[in-house]
Amino acid sequence: MRRQSTLATLATATRRSATIAGVLRSVNATTTTTACGRGGIATMLATSPTTSARRGVATDFSHYPRDVGIVALDVYFPSTYVSQADLETHDGVAAGKYTVGLGQTSMAFTGDREDINSICLTAVQSLLEKYNIDPKDVGRVEVGTETIVDKSKSVKSTLMDLFQKAGNTDIEGVDTTNACYGGTNALFNAINWVESSYWDGRYAVVVAGDIAVYEAGPARPTGGAAAVAMLIGKGAPIVFERGIRSTFMENAWDFYKPVMGSEYPLVDGALSNTCYLRALDQCFYTYAERFEKAHGKKLSLDADVDYALFHSPYTKLVQKSWARMNYLEAVKNEAHALHESLKSQNKLQPETTYEDNNLMKEVIKYSDATYKSKVGPSLTLPKELGNSYCGSLYTGLLSLVASHADAATSEAEKRALMFSYGSGLAASLFSVKLKSGLKKIADTSNFQARLAQRKKVAPADFVEALKRRETATSDDVPKPFVPSDKVEDLFPGTFYLEQVDEKFRRTYARNQQ
Repeated sequence: MRRQSTLATLATATRRSATIAGVLRSVNATTTTTACGRGGIATMLATSPTTSARRGVATDFSHYPRDVGIVALDVYFPSTYVSQADLETHDGVAAGKYTVGLGQTSMAFTGDREDINSICLTAVQSLLEKYNIDPKDVGRVEVGTETIVDKSKSVKSTLMDLFQKAGNTDIEGVDTTNACYGGTNALFNAINWVESSYWDGRYAVVVAGDIAVYEAGPARPTGGAAAVAMLIGKGAPIVFERGIRSTFMENAWDFYKPVMGSEYPLVDGALSNTCYLRALDQCFYTYAERFEKAHGKKLSLDADVDYALFHSPYTKLVQKSWARMNYLEAVKNEAHALHESLKSQNKLQPETTYEDNNLMKEVIKYSDATYKSKVGPSLTLPKELGNSYCGSLYTGLLSLVASHADAATSEAEKRALMFSYGSGLAASLFSVKLKSGLKKIADTSNFQARLAQRKKVAPADFVEALKRRETATSDDVPKPFVPSDKVEDLFPGTFYLEQVDEKFRRTYARNQQ
């Protein structure tokens, strides 16, 4: 073989087809093999015809599958909830502290019959059944959660019960954990897989969910519970916008769970809010920079953004986040309606304004109308379910799909910004395009009917349910352990924890009533 003395690049385009359940799915892939000499990576970045110089923004996506994104999604939430207004009375706080101050209506919760494995089993099984998906048509399953019941065994491994009985054990993916960000990272992994040379034409399934609970105190009303299951593939009605995504990560101690025998976190609430907004700042400016490079114009929240979705610990923070985005836009744009006012107040330095309540009130007032039209449609489930951690952003997406479904059949595609945040910290801002086909997702999920079927529980009973969870998750609970909550109180079709045996092995059954 003749030796190569210079940088050699061999690009080969390959076409392959995979037959799945009688359906021929074609996959176009381009692979590039490069022998890099000294300075090879820098040379490649500098000379690539499809990459802009500073931050590597790709512009040519012709070799990727078309319209990769979320083909279908559904949500599971427990059958029980507590009213935030009732909780205000029970906790002896001022009326409106949770309902107005936090912006929450109710909070989903569960006792000791459900854990993270069971709610993810329910979410995935529901998705497969509602969309008539053959388990053999799934090639990747990935879970994003911070609700850990085993320090080694993944939730995904438990979900394999749904696939191996159908003869499918060739499934990639495991769990991703980083506070509330894990679901987004799992989703990115699935999208990347579909767009990679390893994709065999099958679907990916992503599950983002948590059971969020806090010890008694001011943080307890910001709990919640839900799991969102998403089917990922090409030809999707919710398409990920390529080349425009930003991420910000650093080491922070705003929220963490160092006590292995407890579900409760250690939280610095004020620091967490500041970290959230600071991450939003960094992600927004990087996203705006990449948007301008991709589209040749500056990003306009008014003209270019139809909807905006945010990770929602509570919806008041979402309102502040949209206001913050408007503030950031005003800082950079001298023609913006707010710019001169901010300049006269010496408030054009974002890093000095995180605790400026007067500024926040001003920008909330300015952005109120667009908050209602661009953000409000995504808040139905976050207000009703509370914070489902990894699932929070995606309960917002399903809420938006339900509100936008009828309009989507006749209007042009819409862009939705999505901001994901996880303490510790990790954050990303990305965008999706909403196309036709959303009505099927909304009608199939029909979460509004399930919300109406839930059982309202008195605050005192909610507190007792959390005490049972404390017992169930304690290191000291005797094994075998059998949960005490009634199976018949669960929604039909719900998976539940049968027992934890003397070797800590968990078994599950399904409520067939």
